[in-house]
Amino acid sequence: MNTNNNNTNQSPLPSGGAGGRLIVSLSPHAHGNDSVERNMYGVIIALLPALLVSFWFFGLGSAIVCLTSVIACVVFEWAINKFILGREQNTVLDGSAALTGLLLGFNLPSNLPIWIIIIGALVAIGVGKMTFGGLGQNIFNPALVGRCFLLVSFPAQMTMWPKAGQLGLNGYVDAETGATPLYYMKQAIKSGDVEQLKNIPDSLNLLLGSGYAEGAGTIGEICALALLLGLAYMLWKKIITWHIPVSIICTVFVLAGLLHLANPKFADPLTVILSGGLMLGAIFMATDYVTSPMTPKGQIIYGVSIGVLTLVIRNWGSYPEGMSFAILIMNAFTPLINMYVKPKRFGEVPA
Repeated sequence: MNTNNNNTNQSPLPSGGAGGRLIVSLSPHAHGNDSVERNMYGVIIALLPALLVSFWFFGLGSAIVCLTSVIACVVFEWAINKFILGREQNTVLDGSAALTGLLLGFNLPSNLPIWIIIIGALVAIGVGKMTFGGLGQNIFNPALVGRCFLLVSFPAQMTMWPKAGQLGLNGYVDAETGATPLYYMKQAIKSGDVEQLKNIPDSLNLLLGSGYAEGAGTIGEICALALLLGLAYMLWKKIITWHIPVSIICTVFVLAGLLHLANPKFADPLTVILSGGLMLGAIFMATDYVTSPMTPKGQIIYGVSIGVLTLVIRNWGSYPEGMSFAILIMNAFTPLINMYVKPKRFGEVPA
């Protein structure tokens, strides 16, 4: 049921809804227990294993970054709703602002200054979300909008990666930094020196998050196993389907394997999918309801495209990581995918 001001064949709403028209769709009507709040908080629960692991590896730095990001996103959404949009019903309690803040924090280094985090939250909520009208109307993933804005605006601070295990205040204020696995992959490709790949932790350590003698990357990408636990939870609760994460991971695995076979300067496929933000992006960022396609076929096209773009940017682009840019690019193509891969109407007879 919805309102449509262009329909003149229906009588006005009994409540006098500003000239709206009542439209009742054809049966069958189905009722479900899904809601925005249930799904948003369900994703937050799925992120808890990765959040706890980040506390273990980054300590106070992770807590400061994530807490600042969540609070800033919630405050900015409340303020924009109240003072700019003038909405009586605020949306801060539906969990979407908190989820945006948590995902933004997961995409940041654990020593990022608080004032930069607040700027990122303002861009994520103010530009990435509320400018388009709020939840359900944004074109791009808000957390990635904030992250990419910070990456372009503050490249030095956004590419200083603290080593894991620095748990106290010094680990946040004066953390020792190092190179990430993606940095060594990029160096191996540029120089053709396969020895660079030996600096990368083995696949088991990448899966568990241990063995980071050098830089560990962003807060949310350090432990692939924790992210996979979140994926299992969301699949179990039917918050998401398998199509997007599986198509992304499989695409990257197959293409990375072919590149590795063609030239050993490219890392092996298991190392590629366990390094950087690929798991975080595939499971929690690309699966955003609003910015991803509606149909399973469309989601597979979307996921495969993200996988291809991620590898292209990682291997031949300026940045070592390409996941965020790949998702944002495909967010822009989502309306086109939805237009050409439409769901079958109930009762429709194939032509």
